Amino acid sequence: MKPSVHGASARQQSGEPSSVLGPNGHRKDRDNPNLAELDCELAGLLEQATTELRRAWRGAHHRGPPPGLSRDLIIRGLADKLQQRAHAGANRALQRRLDILAGELEKGTLSVNPRIVLKTGARLVRQWRGQTHTVLVGEDGFEYEGQRYRSLTLIAERITGAHWSGPRFFGLSERARGSLSAKAGQE
Repeated sequence: MKPSVHGASARQQSGEPSSVLGPNGHRKDRDNPNLAELDCELAGLLEQATTELRRAWRGAHHRGPPPGLSRDLIIRGLADKLQQRAHAGANRALQRRLDILAGELEKGTLSVNPRIVLKTGARLVRQWRGQTHTVLVGEDGFEYEGQRYRSLTLIAERITGAHWSGPRFFGLSERARGSLSAKAGQE
């Protein structure tokens, strides 16, 4: 049997967030009852039976957890939902990205590798018909030639004058990477 661990070490080993200590060594969130309540709710997830966790998932997500989702991932998903509720949710860019990925996954049309995450400030560069095009990744969209766009597809259409998948045009999809590898092998 494992020895019991207390305080921040227990939270770190269980995947819970560690507490923030103030200058006098006391927790900063002690004065905030909402954060103290959140800590209790997060700790309570570990105590619940798997059937109770599945019931809580249904209440939080309005449907059951995906089949085969492990107890650990159910706890992490519920913890994320509790933290979003306590801290006013995910930012707009993250929420939009998650909605798009979920929709594509449900339709079976996921064209972008979900492991590719474009960080704010990243630059995408593409040569097209002898001209270099640079796109700056923003927190809530993209910037191209001083204008803001909500998707790469709109930028790809502007550059080419035809409908293109933006992620594919900029080499971010599996299909685009495969065709680029094939062309490199032919040259």
